[in-house]
Amino acid sequence: MSISKQELLNLAAEKEQELINLTSQLIRINSENPNGSQREVIDFVKNYLNEAGIENKEIAADETYPCVLAQMGSDEGFSMIINGHVDVVPAGDISKWKFDPFGGEITETQILGRGTSDMKAGVACTLFAMKLLKETGADLKGNIRLHIVSDEETGGAYGTKWLCEQGYADNAHACLVAEPTSNSTIEIGQKGSNELIIKSYGTPAHGSLGNYKGDNAILKLSKVLEGIGRLHTVKGKYDDSQLEALENSKFIAKNKLDVPGIENVIDRVTANVGIISGGNKLNMVPDYCEARVDIRLPIGVDVAEVEREIKGMIKDSGVSGVEYEVEWKKFGNSTPMDSSIVRTVKKHAEDLWGIKVLPAYQWASSDAAFYRIHGIPTIQYGPSNTEGIHSYNETVDIEDVLNASKIYLLTLCDLLGVQ
Repeated sequence: MSISKQELLNLAAEKEQELINLTSQLIRINSENPNGSQREVIDFVKNYLNEAGIENKEIAADETYPCVLAQMGSDEGFSMIINGHVDVVPAGDISKWKFDPFGGEITETQILGRGTSDMKAGVACTLFAMKLLKETGADLKGNIRLHIVSDEETGGAYGTKWLCEQGYADNAHACLVAEPTSNSTIEIGQKGSNELIIKSYGTPAHGSLGNYKGDNAILKLSKVLEGIGRLHTVKGKYDDSQLEALENSKFIAKNKLDVPGIENVIDRVTANVGIISGGNKLNMVPDYCEARVDIRLPIGVDVAEVEREIKGMIKDSGVSGVEYEVEWKKFGNSTPMDSSIVRTVKKHAEDLWGIKVLPAYQWASSDAAFYRIHGIPTIQYGPSNTEGIHSYNETVDIEDVLNASKIYLLTLCDLLGVQ
């Protein structure tokens, strides 16, 4: 069956309420990670695909984190992966929400609840787009490979990372991750996230003698951590083809975050002391303390330079008995701006929204990195209101959801040869 892009858009417009309801249904399924389960939401996705007549299967590296794979189209031609995660961060203190985080309430302009932006609206858009292509019998000159995972918020070891390691992304020509972005941003690269552990060792003593006897490991470590800011002086390195995206990224960070100097988060190392653990008992001088530091590496950074600063920070603190450990596993990576997936999404987003859409780098990290590691041009573009992501009162604008689904449809049509 031959169907035009315009006919697909018309059909999408007729079924807008179906997409809105689908997003709401996904929100009403509590799939917190950690401390929750993704079983119910994964079953929902499988049922949706089954009802749409799209072949799918469940696989898992760990039964706690099941994934769903689906494919449609031919084995020949352009192969496009669409990725989305259905786990969400915990809702936290319910009293701080203005609405039920798992109510999926639909207002005139928004859908409300945990995961609306990050990223069940994006998942709904991908499922909806595939269903429309399936039921219209669109003639795809290639294939769409859907990866729905349930382990992104805790690192992806049992989700996208595992799928890539097992070969499920092999031979793909492009990947669209429906993670939240603003409608004016296509994220084409990101920083790498690593854990640095700094340890200090002291000498125990009775707490009543603490000012005179013993060597307090907590106080020693605190002196070291006073110098953590020096890691922020280490910058990434970008070639000429990356400079435009770098400038876009700095512009976006400066305008979106509105904090003096915040644009430097893009091309400099950041180090956040997230956890400190030390001491055994109140009336004992602690003989051990450790800090876990979230280190984000920009594209092209020299980790030898980062380690020189870590060693210098320890040395210049003037304390002894301090050491660190780090295994550099995740590095900043990017997709070229001239890749077909970037150009196609940019064109349709600009046409639909009537605005300038900027390819840019992300200061955080996501599953997109795992596909890029395997040489697959990968972007992130999805509906969102960034204010509530990983916070309270998360929402998504209905207009964003509807337009994202249309952009996905048009992109798939262009890359897979639908006229």
